[in-house]
Amino acid sequence: MSLRLSLTVLASALFLAACDSGAEGDAQQQEQLGKAKPELTGEIDRSFAGELMPAITVKDPDGKELNLAALKGQPVLLNLWATWCAPCVVEMPMLDELAAVKDGELRVVTVSQDMRGAEAVVPFFADRKFARLEPWLDPANDLAAAYGGGGVMPLTVLYDAEGQELFRVAGGYHWDSEDALAAIEEAIAR
Repeated sequence: MSLRLSLTVLASALFLAACDSGAEGDAQQQEQLGKAKPELTGEIDRSFAGELMPAITVKDPDGKELNLAALKGQPVLLNLWATWCAPCVVEMPMLDELAAVKDGELRVVTVSQDMRGAEAVVPFFADRKFARLEPWLDPANDLAAAYGGGGVMPLTVLYDAEGQELFRVAGGYHWDSEDALAAIEEAIAR
């Protein structure tokens, strides 16, 4: 591993570790207290188009494994998020709705980067009663490292049915907007 990549991974791990030290309560409290929700400022970025989905295996709370690189046959919207990330918390219901609307055409895969894994994610999912999202876990942050460890969350990447990236969004995004739906429709039509 190159020194630059090692430093990127280390910086990402330190960033995520500091943010995961109990701050999930802050994001959840903000939502519950009715304070202003964070502005979702993410934008579609096509500069990574053509890159393959990382060959990372994630697990659900019961230990079932999912090899991301094996997800072929339909487009996949892959979302890296955490319970302590306020923009992540805001966009999760939109992703759940998108998964319902595009059921059979698009698979929405959310992968938690919470270092506490199931301990943080299971209650989060239970409280929100998501209809379509599955609680995939990556507490070692292997997936974030595969994307360069930039530390911006959420990070959501749309892949075509062959596992090639079409676009990504770093930061929160309005997945229920006309722009988002048009971009996804364009990808599905490929």
